[in-house]
Amino acid sequence: MIPKDVRDQTGLVEGIEVTVEARDGEVVVRRASPPTSNYVDYFASTYAAKVRGRADIKKLIEEEDLDRANLR
Repeated sequence: MIPKDVRDQTGLVEGIEVTVEARDGEVVVRRASPPTSNYVDYFASTYAAKVRGRADIKKLIEEEDLDRANLR
């Protein structure tokens, strides 16, 4: 498990993919690169502790647009 203070400083939350590498006697943990085949979907969603899961930003924007147009 990654210590809480490190997670807080780096913004790591449950569900974020990381890579682990052994380098010169140290362990290096870093965020995994976004999948290049699905770049748009990767950046159109996010993890949010408030909702305790994956939030679909595209869907949230569409719902907000509908609310503002009073069509919902």
